[in-house]
Amino acid sequence: MTAAAAGRAWRPALAPALMLRHDPVRGADLLVLPERVVVLTGHAGQVVGLCDGTRTVDGIVGTLAARHPGAPVATEVPAFLDGMRQKGWLR
Repeated sequence: MTAAAAGRAWRPALAPALMLRHDPVRGADLLVLPERVVVLTGHAGQVVGLCDGTRTVDGIVGTLAARHPGAPVATEVPAFLDGMRQKGWLR
């Protein structure tokens, strides 16, 4: 299995100490870490919300592609998820 194929088979989930919350005052999704809060912009909250450990990267991409036809989810979502994994926010 190639590294790319292994990455697509990954089933991302939030790291144990993190929580995804919606802030109705800001109208934004927040990633709550032990010592800080990250405001998620655009559709990032939708992407993170699908990271429940049951869906593969391909499954997340497929779900988002169905919700947002024509959007470049096939290229942007895997890169976004990989960046979050490198920060330690996803396992």
